[in-house]
Amino acid sequence: MNSASSRNTILRELRAAVPESSPIPNLPVRGPWQTFDDPLGRFSELLTMVGGTCVRVRNIADANTVLQQVDAWNSAVVRCSLVSGVGDSTIDLNAVDDPHQLENVEFAVLPGQFGVAENGAIWVTDHGIPHRVLFFLSQHLSIVISSSQIVHNMHEAYARIEPQQHAFAGFISGPSKTADIEQSLVIGAHGARSITVLAVDEL
Repeated sequence: MNSASSRNTILRELRAAVPESSPIPNLPVRGPWQTFDDPLGRFSELLTMVGGTCVRVRNIADANTVLQQVDAWNSAVVRCSLVSGVGDSTIDLNAVDDPHQLENVEFAVLPGQFGVAENGAIWVTDHGIPHRVLFFLSQHLSIVISSSQIVHNMHEAYARIEPQQHAFAGFISGPSKTADIEQSLVIGAHGARSITVLAVDEL
C-alpha cells in the first residue's frame, strides 16, 4: 500500500468515526447564575488575578494617554494599533500577506467586543482584524472594550456570541501562562507576555 493510499484510508476511517453533533444545551440566560453589583469592578479584579491589567478611562483620548505611559509600548520598535485614536502603527498590516511576517510584533492594540465579569475574559473576533495571529504572536497586547459592555457570567456571554459569523472568534483572559512545570506559574510562556484592557466609557 503506497503512502497516498494509506493516507486516504486513514482519512476515510476518521471521517466515518466522527460522532453525531450534539445540540447546544437550552439553558435559561437569566437562571440562577452568578451576578455582581459592579460587573466592571469584578472583571478588573479577575483580570488582575490571571496576570492582566484593566484601566477604566473616559474616552479614546484618555485611552491613548494611558497607552503612552506603558513602558512596553514606548520601547516597542514594531507595534501596531487597529483601534483608531489609540496608539499608532510602525507597520502596514494591509501590506502583510504572510502572517509569519508578524512574528516580530512587540505590541498590538486590538478591539474587543465585550468582557465577562466572572472570569475576566474578553470576547474577540476577526472583525476589523486582518491577521488573527496578532492576538497570539504579539509580545504585549492591549484590548480596547466599552466599559458598559461587561456581562455578568458566561451564560450571558454565550447568549450574545455568534461564532458562526466569524472565521475566528474566542475568549482571551489574561496573558499567556502555564503552570505545568513544578506547579510554578510562568507568564508569557507561549503568547503575549502582558495584557492591558482599556475599558472606555464613551465608546
